[in-house]
Amino acid sequence: MAREYAIYDVFTGTKLAGNPLAVVFDAAGLSGEAMQAIAAEMNLSETVFVLPPDNPTHAHRLRIFTPATEVPFAGHPTVGSAVALSERRHGTPDGGLDLVIMLEEKIGPVRAAVKLQPGRPTFAEFDLPKLSEQLPLEPDADGLAAMLGLAPRDIGFENHKPSLWSAGVPFLIVPLRDVAAVGRIVFDRQIWARVSPADSLRRAPVYAYCRGGIHHEASFHARMFSPSMGIAEDPATGAAVAALSGALHRFDALPDGLNRLMIEQGVEMGRPSHIHLHIEVFGGAVSRARIGGEAVPVASGVLHV
Repeated sequence: MAREYAIYDVFTGTKLAGNPLAVVFDAAGLSGEAMQAIAAEMNLSETVFVLPPDNPTHAHRLRIFTPATEVPFAGHPTVGSAVALSERRHGTPDGGLDLVIMLEEKIGPVRAAVKLQPGRPTFAEFDLPKLSEQLPLEPDADGLAAMLGLAPRDIGFENHKPSLWSAGVPFLIVPLRDVAAVGRIVFDRQIWARVSPADSLRRAPVYAYCRGGIHHEASFHARMFSPSMGIAEDPATGAAVAALSGALHRFDALPDGLNRLMIEQGVEMGRPSHIHLHIEVFGGAVSRARIGGEAVPVASGVLHV
């Protein structure tokens, strides 16, 4: 059977930057095993398979696979799929068009807003289906430093400390002293297999970050490593930023109101990505968080499976 697909670069307005995503538009009839095999064949950080929704009032159901496993939720597949599906249906209307679509993921319904603009990359953002929560962790600064090929003094900045957070997918969040330290990371997966906490499925990916960045608008600079997902390093990780939102609120004591942040990632890979994170705080607690970014098409084709 012929199934159309497209590849989008996500969290960027520039082709051949950001994080590439494959979107298979008609996945009806494919088994989970077939989807996993196709994702391994694509060998991108993630491949999305579009299915009819379980709830007829929703737009689509998505299944998201890395080269090694299925995940219940991910950021760049949500943004990229929202853009790809909206452009496929509406094109880029002359006067522009703002849409709100409901996407079903394994974590639950995800509300996405899409802005189609003639002559500009399409922007999409989504509400976190689950707010970030902290999980138990007994950090070993020496072990974390060895895992990253750094010195213990590079771990942490201000009052930011290593911690474990999840907004659907757990991430080991490791603050580093500065951009130079982030750039010096040499990730050791054997040490990671010893020091990273594990749930019933896999060991937690590592999200290393520092304050500031290369881009003048960057609030934070980050890198992500996930051997258990088959991802040596990821150019942009929305699910990690979703997890990071909880750590930023805790360590920075974000004020009530709307806090607008931009996280850059992928710089060291030559695929700079810009992830917009909006955190709404009310009464000292996070009431809502959104992640957004641009996405641009770079390829299309047909799968004969």
